[in-house]
Amino acid sequence: MSVKREFTFDSGDGRTKIHAVEWRPENGKICGVLQIFHGMVEFIERYENIADYLTERGLLVIGNDHLGHGGSVVSKEDYGFFCENNGNAVVLGDLRRLHEMTAGQWPDVPYFILGHSMGSFLLRQYLCMYGEELDGAIIMGTGTQPQALLNLGQRLCRLLAAVRGWRYRSKMVDNMAFGGYNKHFRPGRTDKDWLTKDGKVVDAYLADGRCTFRFTLNGYYNLFVSISEAGKKENMERMPKDLPILFMSGEEDPVGNFGKGVEQVRKQFQAAGMNDVTWILYENDRHEILNETDRDTVFRDLYAWLYVRISDPRRRTGGK
Repeated sequence: MSVKREFTFDSGDGRTKIHAVEWRPENGKICGVLQIFHGMVEFIERYENIADYLTERGLLVIGNDHLGHGGSVVSKEDYGFFCENNGNAVVLGDLRRLHEMTAGQWPDVPYFILGHSMGSFLLRQYLCMYGEELDGAIIMGTGTQPQALLNLGQRLCRLLAAVRGWRYRSKMVDNMAFGGYNKHFRPGRTDKDWLTKDGKVVDAYLADGRCTFRFTLNGYYNLFVSISEAGKKENMERMPKDLPILFMSGEEDPVGNFGKGVEQVRKQFQAAGMNDVTWILYENDRHEILNETDRDTVFRDLYAWLYVRISDPRRRTGGK
């Protein structure tokens, strides 16, 4: 088990307290730090199982609820809403603030970041900005979209917001973004069967109000911005070439186009000159591999990759 601490810090939006959670090894001995960027329409405490697993092995695990998620809201009306202006940049700034606070407290241990789903796109942006300060990154449940489609999505959000406002929750935009994800698994038991084969996890997800809201136009617009920026060649070329990268996804994950999108992103990283890229696709696994029926295997693979990079005396020093 781990020692769990909840705390808050000020968001860059000027109005919200960001909710964060730290899981620390019971014996206080820390060999590395893993910061987690969670996905869309969820919250950081859904990662407690992997946090407990890693703290037992000496890592400190930390993460925050993004704006519009979990405890990082002023009221329920804020669910799925980032910020009036520059929402993508503000969310990245909050993640940066937590990184700086944590690395400042533990300056002499390797620092890694894991990003899942929406968090994977935020992480891919983050690597282009601050990759020199990291010792490795785990990109989980990621994918890619055509730039033309992302531009269309942004234009549609702007048009609808001009009439309905940025807090409007559009079923049309929601269907455009996620409407096809469950088709592959029909006839399904629920409309979220694409998340994982574990029915108990799906039922818990559907029973939690922190996982059942619809994104606002503001949230979707900034998601499209994040995906777009993460995939731009000129941004990717700013990543440090020796930064270790691990891609992890399910072969049955529609976000990654059933493995094809993940392979496309991996090839983009290699084309950008990244020379330490590993990828693992899990047969029959869906989107949330940390909540899949074979999650014990996923946990072991994740830790094995971290262990090598923590133990290797030739490891990167994250610019420290």
